Amino acid sequence: MKTPLSRTFMETFLGSAPGWYKLTIIGFLVINPVLMLTAGTFVAGWALIAEFIFTLAMALKCYPLPAGGLLAFEAIVMGLTTPETVYHEALKNFEVILLLIFMVAGIYFMKDFLQFTFTRILVRIQSKKVISLLFCLAGAFLSAFLDALTVTAVIMAVAFGFYNVYHRFVSGSAQTDAHDLISDDAVKEANRNELLQFRGFLRNLMMHGAVGTALGGVCTLVGEPQNLLVGSEMGWHFVPFFLHAAPVTLPVLAIGLLTCLLVEQFHMFGYGYQLPGNIRSYLLETAIEMEKKGGSKAKLKLALQMLTGIWLILALAFHLAAVGLIGLSVIVLLTAFTGITEEHQLGHAFMEALPFTALLVVFFSIVAVIHSQELFHPIISFVLSLQGHDQLAAYYIANGLLSSISDNVFVATVYISETKLHFIQVLNAIPGIGMTGQELMSKMTDPHLARADVLATLPPAVAQQVYETMHHFDKLAVAINTGTNIPSVATPNGQAAFLFLLTSALAPVIRLSYGRMVMLALPYTITMSLTGLFAVYAFL
Repeated sequence: MKTPLSRTFMETFLGSAPGWYKLTIIGFLVINPVLMLTAGTFVAGWALIAEFIFTLAMALKCYPLPAGGLLAFEAIVMGLTTPETVYHEALKNFEVILLLIFMVAGIYFMKDFLQFTFTRILVRIQSKKVISLLFCLAGAFLSAFLDALTVTAVIMAVAFGFYNVYHRFVSGSAQTDAHDLISDDAVKEANRNELLQFRGFLRNLMMHGAVGTALGGVCTLVGEPQNLLVGSEMGWHFVPFFLHAAPVTLPVLAIGLLTCLLVEQFHMFGYGYQLPGNIRSYLLETAIEMEKKGGSKAKLKLALQMLTGIWLILALAFHLAAVGLIGLSVIVLLTAFTGITEEHQLGHAFMEALPFTALLVVFFSIVAVIHSQELFHPIISFVLSLQGHDQLAAYYIANGLLSSISDNVFVATVYISETKLHFIQVLNAIPGIGMTGQELMSKMTDPHLARADVLATLPPAVAQQVYETMHHFDKLAVAINTGTNIPSVATPNGQAAFLFLLTSALAPVIRLSYGRMVMLALPYTITMSLTGLFAVYAFL
């Protein structure tokens, strides 16, 4: 008997996504043209944003690219924006696209050194509090210069490797046999409690490390994709970005590390699991054996990766080239000197980032709709009608709430671009600037021009007004960046590193569910978000 065509279509459309999700997306695609014809483009545009946020929030059911891409494609067909506008948005953010393509791939070739670092921390240190703090610190430091997803992937690889070795040992399974890590049926009764402790211990460390990537990622230009988006709009290089954000990011970093110690000390929110002594001994023996097997070739690779890491940090700090090109230099150096010369070996490095790069261009399509239809104009106008510190706090809260339920890159893209358009109009309204507001904004946010030199070409009274306008814009940019980065640790939807961990092969092995991750993130969400809000209000 033949399968009906409609059923075949539903089985292939969006693949393994749940049936209700597929029907919802089809419903969106059907209702959007109806809304545009009956209620107008403004209402249809807002419906599109809500639908797109839905696809981001449901990322665990279906990666947002296919469903979100269909919505964006339909929006262009309906005339809510044009392909030229989408292209302009993508071109304007080309440096971010380069970052995702080359920097993430470059860090892939440094995984051995990163894995060596985290392995040493895990097996050589006795105190759980010190291990937790070091995982958090290492995640923060590495994510400030590298890519949060790669750092998270390395931490996961260390945990998965050790769990695999121990689970096989207590199940009586050889290291070469096929083995189900999720099932405990074959685990010896005497080892079950220790295994539960080990799982809890790894869950704790994964969360400390993942939160660490958020703590460090917010601090620098390359820490998160939205940082580079904001930085490129403002004309900030690596050091200026760090200095502008530091009044908020450094207090949050300190409180985040203190939270790490407190939850471990008082065993709160699911933290406080200890690593049983005999498991530590077994893992230490395994690590030593692995290091011996590597020999001099492995040591040379580690040294080369460490030296390349130093080059990366210096090149970023002194802005020797665009961030993506520095990432490309890392790929060239490490592949050349470590003997990676076959195309399929190189291909694996790009697999991690390219799906998100494609999704980012879909983001830009939705942003193009927002610009074309002026959808955010009423909201931006309301927030900007507030005065002083209230306005900064409102920006931080609005970005934080939206980033918790959707994607922080998308939220940052929308807010920074819409706010910049507003400030172009503000500059345009200042009499005597001798050029358009757009031309003056381009000069004031040109990373190759000093603002003081641009201001010196203006009449003194006008220069002071322009300086105050741009100074306030700087503060709002920091509020946008910290708002999208810090409160978004509340859910896996907001932080790419959290979502990456939750959808990995490690999550079911260590029993890390969505709800459990939200609970483990809760103390960090509370302390970091409130500290960020206070710092935005008091220090900016």
